[in-house]
Amino acid sequence: MTLPYEKYLQEVLIDEQTLQARVAELGAQISIDYAEHDRLLLICILKGGVMFLTDLMRHIIVPHEIDFLAVSSYGRGKRASTGNVRIDMDLSEVVTGKHILIVEDIIDSGHTLRFVMDVMEARGPASLKLCTLLDKPSRRTTEIAIDYIGFQIEDRFVFGYGLDLDEKFRNLPFVGVVRQEALTGE
Repeated sequence: MTLPYEKYLQEVLIDEQTLQARVAELGAQISIDYAEHDRLLLICILKGGVMFLTDLMRHIIVPHEIDFLAVSSYGRGKRASTGNVRIDMDLSEVVTGKHILIVEDIIDSGHTLRFVMDVMEARGPASLKLCTLLDKPSRRTTEIAIDYIGFQIEDRFVFGYGLDLDEKFRNLPFVGVVRQEALTGE
C-alpha cells in the first residue's frame, strides 16, 4: 500500500489541467516539426518519463515508434546525482538513420542527459532532439540544448506525474513540491 502523499506535499506546483494542456501543446508542436519525417523514434528515459511519454504520444499525430532507456546517476534513496552515469537498460531498436526525440521527466544539472545525448549521437541518428517536461536551469552544470520544454521551474524538490519520492508517488496526476520537514521526520 502506498502511503498518503499529503504528508509530503508542501504545495501543488503544476496541477493536472495545466499539465495536460501543456503536454497537448508540446504534442501538437512536435507533430508540426516532424510532419515530413517518417522515421520518428521517441526514446523514453525510465522510469520518470513514462507518464509524460504516454500522454505526449497521444498528441503526436505523425507515425512514430517508442523505445525505452534506463539510466541512473542517483542511486536508490539518494537525492542528488553521484555524477557517475550508467546505462541500466539499453534500447531494443537501432537508431541509425532515425529521427530521435529523447523524452525525459526533468533536467537539472544536465549531466545525465548530456551522457545520453552523446551516446545516442554516436549511434548515427538522422537527427537528435530533446524534450523534457520540467527544466531547472538554475541547477545546470553541463551545457545541453533542450528543444521542447514543458515548464521551467525553480530549484525545488518535486514529485508526482512520473517523478518519484524514493520510488513512490509517480502515479499522482500533478507535480508537487516536497515538504522538506516530512523527509527529516522519517
